[in-house]
Amino acid sequence: MVSMEEHFDWGKLIRFTLPSIGMFIFTSIYGIVDGLFISNFAGTTSFAAVNLIMPVVIIFSTVGYMLGTGGSALIAKTRGEGDDELANRYFSMIVYAAFILGVILALIGAAAMEPLARFLGADESMVGICVLYGDMLMISLPFYVLQYLFQNLCVTAGKPTFGLVVIIIAGCMNMLLDALFVGAFGWGVAGAAGATNISEFLGGGIPLIYFFRKNASYLRLGKTTFMPRAFGKACVNGLSEMMTSITMSLVTMLYNFQLMTFAGQDGVAAYGVIAYVVMVFAAIFMGYDMGSAPLMSFQYGAQNHKEMKNLFKKGLIFTCVGGILMFLAGQAFASPIAALFVGYDEGLRAFTEHGFRIYAFAFLLMGYSMYASALFTSLNNGVVSAIISFLRTLVFETSSVILLPMILGIDGIWLSVSVAEIAALIVSAAFIIALEPRYGYWRMKVKARP
Repeated sequence: MVSMEEHFDWGKLIRFTLPSIGMFIFTSIYGIVDGLFISNFAGTTSFAAVNLIMPVVIIFSTVGYMLGTGGSALIAKTRGEGDDELANRYFSMIVYAAFILGVILALIGAAAMEPLARFLGADESMVGICVLYGDMLMISLPFYVLQYLFQNLCVTAGKPTFGLVVIIIAGCMNMLLDALFVGAFGWGVAGAAGATNISEFLGGGIPLIYFFRKNASYLRLGKTTFMPRAFGKACVNGLSEMMTSITMSLVTMLYNFQLMTFAGQDGVAAYGVIAYVVMVFAAIFMGYDMGSAPLMSFQYGAQNHKEMKNLFKKGLIFTCVGGILMFLAGQAFASPIAALFVGYDEGLRAFTEHGFRIYAFAFLLMGYSMYASALFTSLNNGVVSAIISFLRTLVFETSSVILLPMILGIDGIWLSVSVAEIAALIVSAAFIIALEPRYGYWRMKVKARP
């Protein structure tokens, strides 16, 4: 179990954040495997239908992401202030609340799935597939919420490697069952959904059992009470991450709508391929940001500004180098990635490769606003974090994907993310510079807290 009190050089920091990076990457990869099997064994219509409805499922699960990131900041800060007993009470309250909210959202989602599919533009060949896939995923939604939650809280508990092991177990089960249910048995979309159900039961259930028992981490589930003020603080802290997930899903819906208009099912299928790969690349940034955030929260609670400056500087360096490497990888592997998913259709393959090469320019920029949002969440400033996320996705990306195709046609859709990320970078830099004197993550000269 790693102590958060020590100085983190590059070696210690990478070792501490690597499990979180691995968790996010592996979660993305086994989501990709779903798409790979559906595309190759069930066809383009099923693949397009799943990609059309998947943002709805993600929106319903984002409460886990909100409470995971916001609760992590609250718990780590409380531990940094020296109150471990209260931190455990916060932890228990947040886990119980997340599961209850997951059940409620699953019932709402199951009731609303068909009208949502039609609202998103599914034609008659796609509606039934959308509803089947979406309704089946509602069965395991409460555990999917917990899986999101524990991805963050395992790090806060000082057990990031345990979180990674859980995700590997869940992911390998998903991939194995995809091969069996979709590939061998030919159950199509229903088989892929069933495989996901089982993996989510494991991903959320294993940590739940672990933390209920006596364990070697900083945290344990036990008796607690509902503390409205603390719960509200966790929600506000994590609002930006929830908003990011929701607005990214809404933007994905808008992308799909625009692509259905400009290119039909092939456009949605091509974006599905690109979105899968983007999830892996974004997962590297998200994993690092979420893995390092509890460290920043702890040091902020302890008022150790020297270590805050160290973590801040390393975060910017990681984002810069990572963005360059991801852009180069995107250009190098655009062709084989397109061939892997849609190689059975040469026109669709070429269309997907072209779109991905343009989209890849966003990798140079996307990490900065993601880091800025996570930074302010870790500092318990959920409002600023939410503003950055809201502007980045719902304002800048939405505006770009609506306006640019009017000027550049289909290429404007692929380019819209890069344009949005430039605007988000400017906003993020402005907040970082303006609020630095309050927190001391750069110059270490801190104003008195209001």
